[in-house]
Amino acid sequence: MTQRAKGVVVAGHGVASGRAGDSPFPSGTIALQAPHFAARGLDLTPFVLATINLDLAPHRLRPRTPRWTFRDVEWTDVHGPETFSFVECTVRRGDEAHDGLVYLPHPETKPMHHQPSTVVELLLPRLPELAAGETLEVAIPDGQGLLE
Repeated sequence: MTQRAKGVVVAGHGVASGRAGDSPFPSGTIALQAPHFAARGLDLTPFVLATINLDLAPHRLRPRTPRWTFRDVEWTDVHGPETFSFVECTVRRGDEAHDGLVYLPHPETKPMHHQPSTVVELLLPRLPELAAGETLEVAIPDGQGLLE
């Protein structure tokens, strides 16, 4: 069984993709993290190495048993190791469905660039012409997360 919620695409910090001009990670954080995740069994090659920020307000996602959790990932020398979890998801855009992941850096180990509690960061295949303000629907398996 899955839970579903609609959300609105919002602009992010631009750090995951490397678009932020003031970021210490010009190639983007996801590109730097991906080899560490691959070494632990998660291949991100099906996805764009950037996040789509989806505001699910008034809902928020509470992870339950994420598909993957990686502790103490040392992916940069700018700050200490971080913990990341990933929840599987399916995103609907009109008549199209795309399998993806909710990217969940654990806030207690993430030193910068926090998101509002209603925003989820999604790793997805390329969605042509996706823009801020567009509505998407996300489906989360019950066991991996709870939409409150």
